[in-house]
Amino acid sequence: MRVHRGPRTFGVEEELLLVDPADGAPRAASGSVIRYARRHDELFRTDGRWSTPLETELQREQLETATPVCTSLSELSDQLRSARLAAADAAAGVGTAVAALATSPVSVRPSLTPSHRYLRMADAYGPAADEQLTCGCHVHVGIESPDEGVAVLDRIRPWLPPLLALSANSPFWQGADTGYDSWRHQVWNRWPSSGPTELFGSAAAYRTTVEAMLSTGALVDEGMIYFDARLSRHYPTVEVRVPDVCLVADDAVLMAAFVRALVDTAARAWHAGEPPDPVRADLMRLAMWRACRSGLRDDLVDPRTRRAAPAAAVVGALLDHLTPALDRAGDLETATRLLHDLLERGNGAHFQRTVHTRAHNVAAVVAAAADRTVAV
Repeated sequence: MRVHRGPRTFGVEEELLLVDPADGAPRAASGSVIRYARRHDELFRTDGRWSTPLETELQREQLETATPVCTSLSELSDQLRSARLAAADAAAGVGTAVAALATSPVSVRPSLTPSHRYLRMADAYGPAADEQLTCGCHVHVGIESPDEGVAVLDRIRPWLPPLLALSANSPFWQGADTGYDSWRHQVWNRWPSSGPTELFGSAAAYRTTVEAMLSTGALVDEGMIYFDARLSRHYPTVEVRVPDVCLVADDAVLMAAFVRALVDTAARAWHAGEPPDPVRADLMRLAMWRACRSGLRDDLVDPRTRRAAPAAAVVGALLDHLTPALDRAGDLETATRLLHDLLERGNGAHFQRTVHTRAHNVAAVVAAAADRTVAV
């Protein structure tokens, strides 16, 4: 089995809130936004192709964008920014705006997208689905085979919580500060299939686990395998689903750089015969809770010792762990700079609280976030 040569391909999916430009309230406008984009096809094409696909999500107050498959960090950065701008332009066409917020600061009762699948989910899960207005950032990274992909899943687990701490961007829920940096993560964990996994060991064992979960009848379909990281059903990729949608585009680029480096580091360890860390899923769940609770403001769980340690030390350990892979991909200088910038200004939760402290108004938080979402 060959070791992957050259930088792996990757791409990013982002979920964005659709909001009222005047009062910041989420707007149930995803269908209208997509119809506007299709009617004004010439505005959203580059070289005869769609510049970005815009898709509906569970709730009508959100919109999903996706970059094409990219090979370099600079290409991905350009594509991600183009996707945000295209979404913002289409939203503006129907009198709304987009905001890269992982939960809504303004109180909202979401309205379900009326597809057959989503209606089944609403019927099956009740309030867990009805209240599920959350926006994440999903990073896909190319793999050589399902077995390599599962080997990656087994080896990246301890390093996922720092990604959540860095990306945390959802302190507000129903108009109030929750005290968490990522309340999205708490809401997302209401799904019965979400969270960390135990070691799989092989693609066959992964498949057996998925089939066993489906056979319980507790899931609507295989698309609800909501592991923190999973094999994509549609692409030859590992999909990491931990980060909140990042307020600042550069932070989403950093997530992509780190996830690609995590995948490459783990795959090389597997090819070299290095076993995965056998850390239990219950300890992983605690590490993820620590990351969503305080983000970068307090201790995280150090993946090397499984003990509490200052967030800066844990993030530094993550960078050390990924340095060889970042260097091989030509991403080390850019990723180091982006990480420095993020740590200097704080994550999205810090930004939101700073605006709220100044304005005492959650609508002001949404307005500032909408501006930041499309800032170059």
